[in-house]
Amino acid sequence: MEEIIYKTENGNTRVIEKMIVSKFFEDLKHRMDFELLCSKGLDQRYFNQRDLHRPGLALAGFVKLFTHEKIQILGNTENYYLLSLSEEGRRSAFNKVFEFPIPCIIVTNGNTVFPEMLELCKEKNIPLAVTGLNTTDAIHLISGYLDEMFAPEISVHGSMVDVYGIGMLFTGKSGIGKSEIALDLIERGHRLVADDTVKINRIAENILVARGHSNLKHFMEIRGVGILDVREMFGIRAVRVQKRLEVQVDLQLWDGKEEYERLGLDEQLTGILDVKIPLIRLPIYPGKNITVIAEAIALNQLLKIYGYDAAKEFSEKLTKEIQNKQALSTKVVDTYLERDFE
Repeated sequence: MEEIIYKTENGNTRVIEKMIVSKFFEDLKHRMDFELLCSKGLDQRYFNQRDLHRPGLALAGFVKLFTHEKIQILGNTENYYLLSLSEEGRRSAFNKVFEFPIPCIIVTNGNTVFPEMLELCKEKNIPLAVTGLNTTDAIHLISGYLDEMFAPEISVHGSMVDVYGIGMLFTGKSGIGKSEIALDLIERGHRLVADDTVKINRIAENILVARGHSNLKHFMEIRGVGILDVREMFGIRAVRVQKRLEVQVDLQLWDGKEEYERLGLDEQLTGILDVKIPLIRLPIYPGKNITVIAEAIALNQLLKIYGYDAAKEFSEKLTKEIQNKQALSTKVVDTYLERDFE
């Protein structure tokens, strides 16, 4: 049975349509220290929501807005409420909630599971687990995992390098020299994230995270040389598993006809998974030091993050200089004609 069901949008964008509950527990069992009390339904139940739900109101009888399709978390609040009920009252509350196709239930804080709830879980084939983590920590860990798993993903042909803490994606036609530039940057002390195939996820509204393909790891192909293992050659400091994508550098062969940005006042943007990031269209030709330019791009981006834009500063100073010269010219004319009455 398929553990994760994907769907493809816009050609090469992959998103999770639904995930089987057994994979969820398998991936998090060590981090969450789960005690699985009911394993029935693990391979039959799916969920398609990254958000979690605490069914306090549903247990109290209000199920009109019960988001049953989400993973259900029972913390101290729900436990204290259930303790205030009689056994018959608890069974009635559980019966009302378990009428819905719940994917699974997680009890936090190591709270004791009520026998009537465990009985109904086995009857309805609803997986039930207990964790010793408090509710806040449990929700934080699970939400982080689900955000990553359900994040839209796209694969891009290019090289991803961490340059001075700025995640730079180098793209361009095959054979233009993306891997060679990345290798040169690594030799200068920067860190490789991925080469050839870069997987990009949107983990938040405006945050992209890039990583390499699981099979490629930190291997790199250099034409005429072959496959290189960057981690073994340069050490663990030369690689990283993932990095936020902040700038795309599109390498283009110089032909003398294309117009390129000269001042940097009109910042170009590109959209990846509906997130806008700066796009640098960089012309290259033999002898041009792209590595140093890449470092300059990264440092300039850092300055922008800290509120300093060199292009804008230059433009403002130039405008003031022109205004000052115009004012001076007008003053000279006015002085010359000051006593001229003809």
